Amino acid sequence: MDASAVSPQARHPVVFGVYRDGDNNLDQAQERNVTDFVSATSRDRALKVVAEDTTSLPRSPFGIGELRTESSVIEGGEQRIVRVTSPVDMSDRATLAAFVERTLDARASDPKFARADVWLDLVDHGGGDGGGLEADSSGGFMSINDIAGAIADGRARFRAEHPGADDSVTGVVANQCLMSSLGFADSLSRAGVRFLCASPETMLAPGVPSAKVAVDLTNADPSQWPREIVNDTMRTRYGVDGYHPAAAFDVLDLDLKKIDEVRQAVKSFYESVEALPRRGDGSGALGDVRSDISSVKGMARFDHSADMPWHADRPAVAVFDRVAADERVPQPVRDCASRAAKAVRSIVLAHGEAQNFEPFHASYADAAGPTVHLPTTRRSYDGWAEAGVTETHNDFFDAVGGRELAHAVGSYNAKEDRAGELA
Repeated sequence: MDASAVSPQARHPVVFGVYRDGDNNLDQAQERNVTDFVSATSRDRALKVVAEDTTSLPRSPFGIGELRTESSVIEGGEQRIVRVTSPVDMSDRATLAAFVERTLDARASDPKFARADVWLDLVDHGGGDGGGLEADSSGGFMSINDIAGAIADGRARFRAEHPGADDSVTGVVANQCLMSSLGFADSLSRAGVRFLCASPETMLAPGVPSAKVAVDLTNADPSQWPREIVNDTMRTRYGVDGYHPAAAFDVLDLDLKKIDEVRQAVKSFYESVEALPRRGDGSGALGDVRSDISSVKGMARFDHSADMPWHADRPAVAVFDRVAADERVPQPVRDCASRAAKAVRSIVLAHGEAQNFEPFHASYADAAGPTVHLPTTRRSYDGWAEAGVTETHNDFFDAVGGRELAHAVGSYNAKEDRAGELA
């Protein structure tokens, strides 16, 4: 049934916050992640959109190249610009926190959406556990801890203004590359976010079809929308309707108990590897584990990506399954790897992967779920740390002992670790 024929009462209300940073080379390509909502909300009256759009695209009275930040509300097929300011730094934690507060206020102030779920769509460049929301003007790149922290800050600011009001943020759509990672999932979970929709790989702009995903979320059947979102992101043929398919895409359940189990299972696996002898009898097992990890190809699976750091961001389930199946490895390590794989699988509600992703000429058959940063060489430990983007200085990497595992497998890089700490 077409959404236009469905009454708001037949669908679940959603307030969808679109935070689009066009202060970079993706401005024109990702404009649709805002403008498509005019049509979408005319068909689906259970959807209300709050947008913050930093852009230099022409809109009267602004000419092309005039960077500014436009705040708007899109509802019932109309976009209402509520504020235009000089460009804000959308890579700044305080800016995102203010947007989260404004989106929550849009739910609280509208009786029609009092029971709505709030979702946030973060539209920009992304860098896996290095973060995202890149802004050319400031040179900023927000870490995963700060993205999650901004959501927590925005919720706290809203609670201070509206004691007792609903401050929940149901989910995040990471409309950025490489953001389906255990690190990002862990950070968002601790900020109270329940779901993450994201790709483990780079995406071709404009990325996730925001309006389609938002309409999927108004489906009143919670057993359906995860698969609908994956289908709408994955099934689009290359170049059709101005969107491109993702190489892989996930919907993750960030239930804090499940995420804690992931933390503990991954930590236990790492510790079992670290306990393997480095010399003498049995010392070959450590090399076997390192070989298993490195045999699972990381992300940025396309030509001309040698200088990119994400080759060490490997599909977590594939890595843990590979070690668990390796008969050369001691059974206790294999058992720990199996438990880690099971824990990660438990958070994957829906996923899709391309067996042969034509634009990249690469297979993603093993990319069924989030990535984990697992370097096996010193060169891949934290490749862009000196440029201010670090994948190793975040809560998840610290909690599971990523640094200690890197020491064990010979990939620790002290220089990059120091640079990451500064970043």
